[in-house]
Amino acid sequence: MSSGRERALGVGGQHVLDYLKRMQAENPAFFYSVEDDNDQSGGSIFWADETAGTNYKHFGDAVTFNTTYRTNGHKVPFASFTGLNHHGQPVLFGCALILNDSESSFIWVLQNWLQSMGRRYPVSITTDPDGLLQAAVSQVLPGTRHRFCKWGIFRETQDKMADLYQSHPTFEFEFKRCINEAETIEEFEASWESLLQRYYITDKEWLQSIYSAREQWVPLYMRDTFFGDLGLAERSEGLNTFFDGYVNASTTMQMLIKQYEKALANWHEKELKADYDTTNTSPVLKTPSPMEKQAAGLFTRRIFMKFQGELVETLANPATKIEDSGDVSTYRVAKYGEEHRAHTVIFNSFEMKATCSCQMFEYTGIICRHILAVFRAKNVLTLPSQYILKRWTRNAKSDSMTNENATEVPNGPRESLTVRYNNLRQEAIKYVEEGAKSIYIYNVAMDALQEAAKKVAAVKNKGPGAALDGNLANGSSKEFHASGENHMLTFQSVDEKKKKIRELTAALESTNQRCEVYRTNLLALLKDMEDQKLKLSVKVQNARLSLKE
Repeated sequence: MSSGRERALGVGGQHVLDYLKRMQAENPAFFYSVEDDNDQSGGSIFWADETAGTNYKHFGDAVTFNTTYRTNGHKVPFASFTGLNHHGQPVLFGCALILNDSESSFIWVLQNWLQSMGRRYPVSITTDPDGLLQAAVSQVLPGTRHRFCKWGIFRETQDKMADLYQSHPTFEFEFKRCINEAETIEEFEASWESLLQRYYITDKEWLQSIYSAREQWVPLYMRDTFFGDLGLAERSEGLNTFFDGYVNASTTMQMLIKQYEKALANWHEKELKADYDTTNTSPVLKTPSPMEKQAAGLFTRRIFMKFQGELVETLANPATKIEDSGDVSTYRVAKYGEEHRAHTVIFNSFEMKATCSCQMFEYTGIICRHILAVFRAKNVLTLPSQYILKRWTRNAKSDSMTNENATEVPNGPRESLTVRYNNLRQEAIKYVEEGAKSIYIYNVAMDALQEAAKKVAAVKNKGPGAALDGNLANGSSKEFHASGENHMLTFQSVDEKKKKIRELTAALESTNQRCEVYRTNLLALLKDMEDQKLKLSVKVQNARLSLKE
């Protein structure tokens, strides 16, 4: 790809600029910027609406910068910044029209994107494999882990080694297996060397170049950093997810804004549906584990399903202690019949922390079956807080301080003032975010706020006594009620808490006993299955020998 390729905005580009100006006039929080092309860098455009900034605040830990227009033959040089929300769905963090494929233009776009996101740096960023992008990312995001898209590497390998793909149809399968299935550096190195020898590859410059850059794209080398990858189908074939089906090679500049808005509406609707499903339906639990019930109430539906799959797999992945030194124990966890692919888990019982050699939690934010197997062995019945990543929970987009205070009774006038302030502020922010989306909603929200202001002023003018009387008449003064009967409530709450603790302790012991019974029965069943499998294998072998005779 030539680094000097330039494009022109044309009439369609003016249509885009007019749209951006109109959006900013309607909502000052809408951000857009046009590159100064005095240096002949092309006059690129970047924009991000207010929702993009809100999404980034909650889900900006792992970012994808999609510039596949450069390789897919698109008419429009349309790039996007995206991530994943708490349902594992794509969310938008900003868009750009990049009119010149140069390092300076990519730097400009990244700088403006970072500025629009409040200069909060992501943990990781994924791009197509490209030297210009690598240079730009290293300059603008020096502390961010940069990953090349694996599927971009696969695509370029197929293009550059088309003759090998045609003459050896099995090469593609073995190449991808080498990349995707290696679990240790030694395993990857051996598999790579075997691949080169099997297909007599000794002087392929491309393969040597991607091998040299292996720490930037081979999953094995990236697992110590959060990328949010869940193995979801929509992310398996590259970077193009948010605008899939909306922006493609036939999209013109005149069509771009219409397609952009359609994609926004589509994903907003899908997120609302996922929110509804999570809130209003209950998942089917597959075990009697208190941890599974806890996770069902914490995570969104889709993330819970991932967690549940890992939890169920602990039944076939027993943990065996191999070392014990005080509070720290080391376990070997392997699936029945696959002991050669065992993982090592180090568990600190004092800190209730565990690390696994698979590094699934570090990479995805979801705890792995190996650590869960150790928790089972150590009788850890609920998920420790450090393994509940807020970005995957139902409350990922809520204010943590407000949520915590909302479930507590204020201890004094100052604390209750803080709670009221935070609650009112949060509600006001909701009006601002929704009201800024269009003129119609803005007018409705403004009318509602002005009406509310009149009511507050009327109550305020009557004095605090009148406000208190009004609250009591409506039965809504929880704080007055609490202070008036504080002594009695304290004793009631202590007795109730003690009773509740006794009930929960008894229920916990009963559940634990049932869990152990289920576990013992399942382990016995798995052993019987393995025995039957072995017997059947022997019978098949004997039958084959008889046929040969």
